Amino acid sequence: MIILKKNSNEICKYLFKEGVLYAKKDYNLAKHPQIDVPNLQVIKLMQSFKSKEYVRETFSWQYYYWYLTNDGIEHLRNYLNLRSEIVPATLKKSAKPPGRPFGSGPPGNRPR
Repeated sequence: MIILKKNSNEICKYLFKEGVLYAKKDYNLAKHPQIDVPNLQVIKLMQSFKSKEYVRETFSWQYYYWYLTNDGIEHLRNYLNLRSEIVPATLKKSAKPPGRPFGSGPPGNRPR
C-alpha cells in the first residue's frame, strides 16, 4: 500500500512521542482519532513495523495496540533525525510528589 510521506511522518512522530499507538479494527474509518491520517494507513504502517520487529502488537476487543521496541526507537530516531537524549513518553521517569519527611510532625501526635 502506498502511504504518503507526510502521513508516514505524522504516524512516526506520534508513535515516537507517546511510545504506544492504538487503532480500531475498522478499515473504512475516515481518520484515526489521534492522528489526522486514514485509519487504514496507520494499521498498514504498523503491520510493516511489526514485521521488522520495531513494534510489539496486542489485539483485544477490536483494537490493535502497538508498543515500541528498542529497535523501533533507534529506527525512528534515525528516520526522524532526533538526538539520543529524546525518548518516548513511556521511558520517561515520572516525578514523585514530594512527601513529608520523617520526623517533621509535632511530637506525640502519631496515629496508633
